[in-house]
Amino acid sequence: MLPRAALELRSALAMTRAGVFGLQSPAELRRIVRTVSTLGPLGGALGLAAVRHGDRIGLVDEVGALTFRELDARSDALAVAWRSLGLGEGSRIGILCRNHRWLLDSTFAAAKIGARMVFLNTDYAGPQLLAVCAREGVEALVHDAEFAEAASGLTPRFGRFTAWPEGDVPEIQALIDRHRGSAPRPPGRPGTVVMMTSGTTGTPRGAVRPTPMTLAAGMVYSKIPLRGDGGLLVAPPMHHGWGLFMAGLGIGVGAKLVLRRRYDAAGMLDDLVRHRCHGLLLVPVMLRRLLDLGEEIGGHDLSRLRIIATGGAPLGAPLAARAMQAFGPVLYNSYGSTECAIATVATPADLRKAPGCVGRPLFGTRVEVVDRHGAQAPPGTSGRIFIGSSLQVSAYTSGDQPPRVRGLIETGDVGHFDGDGRLFVDGRNDEMIVSGGENVYPQEVEDLLAAHPGIADAAVLGVPDEEFGQTLRAFVVPRGGVALTEDQIRGHVRENLARFKVPRSVVFLDELPRNLTGKLLKRHLAETGHVRGL
Repeated sequence: MLPRAALELRSALAMTRAGVFGLQSPAELRRIVRTVSTLGPLGGALGLAAVRHGDRIGLVDEVGALTFRELDARSDALAVAWRSLGLGEGSRIGILCRNHRWLLDSTFAAAKIGARMVFLNTDYAGPQLLAVCAREGVEALVHDAEFAEAASGLTPRFGRFTAWPEGDVPEIQALIDRHRGSAPRPPGRPGTVVMMTSGTTGTPRGAVRPTPMTLAAGMVYSKIPLRGDGGLLVAPPMHHGWGLFMAGLGIGVGAKLVLRRRYDAAGMLDDLVRHRCHGLLLVPVMLRRLLDLGEEIGGHDLSRLRIIATGGAPLGAPLAARAMQAFGPVLYNSYGSTECAIATVATPADLRKAPGCVGRPLFGTRVEVVDRHGAQAPPGTSGRIFIGSSLQVSAYTSGDQPPRVRGLIETGDVGHFDGDGRLFVDGRNDEMIVSGGENVYPQEVEDLLAAHPGIADAAVLGVPDEEFGQTLRAFVVPRGGVALTEDQIRGHVRENLARFKVPRSVVFLDELPRNLTGKLLKRHLAETGHVRGL
């Protein structure tokens, strides 16, 4: 790693240019330093925004608007309420919410009492939710009313609290109202965040993200120019690290967060105009659905939009090229993991030259591509991707450690660097298909299929084969009104890739199963009846 002083200085400069820091009075500066050092980066971001931009609108959701000062006061009141119930330093608070004000209230209140925030996937079924909460030792649960049935088997020590209403005042809001105007005593130590790994094929693991006293997260501002002069629409669910991390950076610069509980591409276009958004945060499947609106996009004035940032799942060269053509040079593609936070960012200049890349590492972050002998692979050669930064997790909540090489954490992905230092992700290490002795990573074939003008979405799986060990099967979602045949799909691949990468069979679907962050549920696709004709 780089010397700590160099990283902190570069990060501070990036944050100053972004507008996180400015000219404060000595009293304001003391308050900011005290808030950040006491509450950590997440809780401190709101405290800083409340000092610097108190009367500015900090949040708009389906309920209405709140200023940064109101957001700060609401989480103060909730923190006092939770203290009165016995929650405090080290308490484990589960948060099972879609994107809205009460998720943020709960997050910042938990930070203000030094609790451990356990962010839970809203896709969990009852048994999985029960297993995760038991393993993580959840002592209080905040959940939207719609998840009451899934949470019905839980009896946390300090109870369950509804957030988003179903006709009644949420219990979280009632606690806020009861203690309005109160301020909590500072915690003895900053809280921690537990993010769940995707867990699409089994029980997810909790990754403990500590709150180190570092400005390293500010290096993202040097790549993605978030500013406080408008709205930042956060579409991905904030129980996922990508959405929560970027929302925190938006609050840090005083940007107005625009939240909606459910993604709606057409409604999002209206929000971008209505709230004068300069930034749009997405996962790739959301970007694809936005682009599928076609001519409807041109009916909206998006001249203020200078950032479309994607992350959380592979973007792919075809989708990147479509987005750049539709919106201009405003696309940013990030890469990281639950364990390592954001490691690389591809700028519009990177994506113009290499649409399939995920960019270069952030200053202070090490990314290595490691060959099967454990040595760094040369440019152009694929290997396992390892990442190291001051923001990486300390461990899983189970006590297990992520696989490491030279202090770097393995991501589970395979990729390569090009000659200019840009990283490309070739696929998941555990998704490699061996067909007739040849190694195939599905993403290359999926990207080719996704670029076909008649295909809206595609996935590729390996299926058992007596002769070749495995063969490729493609799952294709045709674009509306387009009739495709299996021979056409196979012929398209044969014309562009090696013979052994041509799918042996093709299945046509109405849609592919994906989780809320757009990751393809390949095991679900193959095993649970989403596939017609299998």
